[in-house]
Amino acid sequence: MSLRRSRPPLRSPRIAALSALTLAGALAGISAPALAAPATTADHTQDIRFYVPPPDPGAVSQIKALVRSGDLKDAVGVGRMVTTPQAVWFNGGTPAEVGKAVRKTVRAAARQHAVPVLVAYNLPFRDCSQYSAGGAASTDAYLAWIRAFAAGIGNLPAEVILEPDGLGIIPNNIDINNNAEWCQPKAPDGTPLPGATPAERYRALNGAVDALAVHPGTKVYLDGTHSAWLGVGDIAQRLVKAGVQRARGFFLNVSNFQTTSRQLHYGSWISGCIAYATNPADGGWRLGHFDYCASQYYPASPDDESTWHLTDEWYAANLAGAVPTTHFVIDTSRNGQGPWAGPADHPAGDPEVWCNPPDRGLGLRPTTRTGNPLADAFLWIKTPGQSDGQCHRWTTGPVDPVRGVVDPAAGDWFPDMALELVHNANPPIVR
Repeated sequence: MSLRRSRPPLRSPRIAALSALTLAGALAGISAPALAAPATTADHTQDIRFYVPPPDPGAVSQIKALVRSGDLKDAVGVGRMVTTPQAVWFNGGTPAEVGKAVRKTVRAAARQHAVPVLVAYNLPFRDCSQYSAGGAASTDAYLAWIRAFAAGIGNLPAEVILEPDGLGIIPNNIDINNNAEWCQPKAPDGTPLPGATPAERYRALNGAVDALAVHPGTKVYLDGTHSAWLGVGDIAQRLVKAGVQRARGFFLNVSNFQTTSRQLHYGSWISGCIAYATNPADGGWRLGHFDYCASQYYPASPDDESTWHLTDEWYAANLAGAVPTTHFVIDTSRNGQGPWAGPADHPAGDPEVWCNPPDRGLGLRPTTRTGNPLADAFLWIKTPGQSDGQCHRWTTGPVDPVRGVVDPAAGDWFPDMALELVHNANPPIVR
């Protein structure tokens, strides 16, 4: 399977004194965009207004610089980008600290009469100790942290994106085809590091689901990777092991660039596979057989979307009365131009197509009008404008050979990429 990983930011967004809702007007003497009108849910029974958090200080500095240089159009564009509803990331601190920070955020959202999107990103062995390394010291420490996170939400509404990469990158995991995966943290004697096991990962995620789901206003979504990564059966099996049937569902494409149309197919197939492999019909012979599920890799061809109807047809013919009920959300923050293929003539080595790819654009604005009854929302989960990390691609670094500069660290503001996202937004964010 293709391994194209997502890279969420390393640090949580910092609080700026200037309100996100008045940012563009305060800096440029122009009217800031109004808070996005509420969008209806997929079943059209409830209106949702998503929260606009305070902007990254790097964005504030960039807008001020654009205004000083007279580039008001770009100032407006970046201003509109950062005043679009987007997620707030929490990636560490003590339980008391994260509980306080979450409580502050959900109360700020309540003052906007909005629903916050909160990202919990603190699993042990997060990102397999790569660009966004970090996380809690142990599963027990993580569970204490996530219980405090949940307590901070309380009875206020929130959408929780639970641990990006948490199911795509599992330490010392064996995949559905019995292949050892690349993330293999080991002790000097060759044994897995304490806690670096699939069992501990699933214990952490199941505990998190249970801690969060007891709060009636909280919708919990687990990591569903994206359509250029795990096959449908593999991720469906991992989701069930992680407790997705006790959560609202799963999320797709976080910090990545895959198209929305492909994620709608992929998400629907994952939900269908969960229904298929947990269906006791016909004597239960299919129970647990996630490996039987059709996917983006077969009968469809992964790189030819015109063939994806073949997988649609497999689910239509094979669900045996099972009804898919597992919902999902899609990160559309940076997928307006789809994924980057990398330079056609690059030297041997990894082009890191997920890492600060050039010429990408903002995608669909956050909404619950998705056109798919299983797709709860399109959300901006990755903070657009923040770096994915210091990309080395096929070199030893430190310069990114595609951009010709040393990229900012993961989570730091990247002015050049921010402007690219604005200029290439689809639909346009400024005209």
